[in-house]
Amino acid sequence: MPTPIPEDRYCILESGLTLHVTEAGKKSRGQPTVLCLHGGGPGASGYSNFKNSLSFFSEHGYHTIAPDLAGFGLSDKPTDISYTSQFHVDCLLELCDQLEIDSFIPVGNSLGGSVALELYFAAPKRVPSLILMAPGGLADPATFWGTTEGGSALAKYSRERPGGISEFQDILALLVHDPDFIDDTVIAERYPIAKAQPACVFTSVSIQPTWEKLGEITCPVLCFWGSNDRFLPVSQSLILLQEVPQAKVVISNQAGHWYMLELPNDFNREVVQFLTSSLGAPIIETKNEGISQK
Repeated sequence: MPTPIPEDRYCILESGLTLHVTEAGKKSRGQPTVLCLHGGGPGASGYSNFKNSLSFFSEHGYHTIAPDLAGFGLSDKPTDISYTSQFHVDCLLELCDQLEIDSFIPVGNSLGGSVALELYFAAPKRVPSLILMAPGGLADPATFWGTTEGGSALAKYSRERPGGISEFQDILALLVHDPDFIDDTVIAERYPIAKAQPACVFTSVSIQPTWEKLGEITCPVLCFWGSNDRFLPVSQSLILLQEVPQAKVVISNQAGHWYMLELPNDFNREVVQFLTSSLGAPIIETKNEGISQK
């Protein structure tokens, strides 16, 4: 049957849970994999959040994967589990082990940002750097989530689960600076997935208090934020700059909560520059008349 996003590969965890993974490029010895982690909005997937970046990163020498977290995309959506950030971290570590990925650079948006931070604290030796986009985990959600326009709307949507496309489009419009960005393509990629998601995917979310130990992050961190973000206040970027020893924040007034989708060229360029400066240029192999060149 047709799927709302392109199918790539499926991985079955020891628990029997199946995760869908979109992959670009090939692993290189000694080079970390870029691990793209989508947010927790209805209908989200690795592909829909990072479709403008996957090939760009791989063409610049970085093996890249964008898994669909459990409960999202084309991954399994069981109704008998709690979709905590710790659960997602455990699944992702097992996924990376299964794919023989020793080191990885989490690139996380919103909920994916929370998971990225928790991955660092769970396995710091495997994470040489971090890339975040309006991430959770910098402040206790209890202190702000119910006060933001987007947070309040998403909580209401999660409780009531209206079935109409118009209500779904209204939620997505809050995620971006320009509501015209939410076109038919965006709806087609996300709406069928959102309809298949059980309520517990949203109502059982909880994250670990990473905000209490940000000063322990020793790797370089690059963060993006739209000044028009209506879900996580851009003011939280100052927490990152104050607490994390090696942090850079890029802010634009032309983006909301989806910096990587709203400003893909700027995002892609900044990410590759950061990766090159923090890791060194990757080795890109090409072939010409049977001779391998590096």
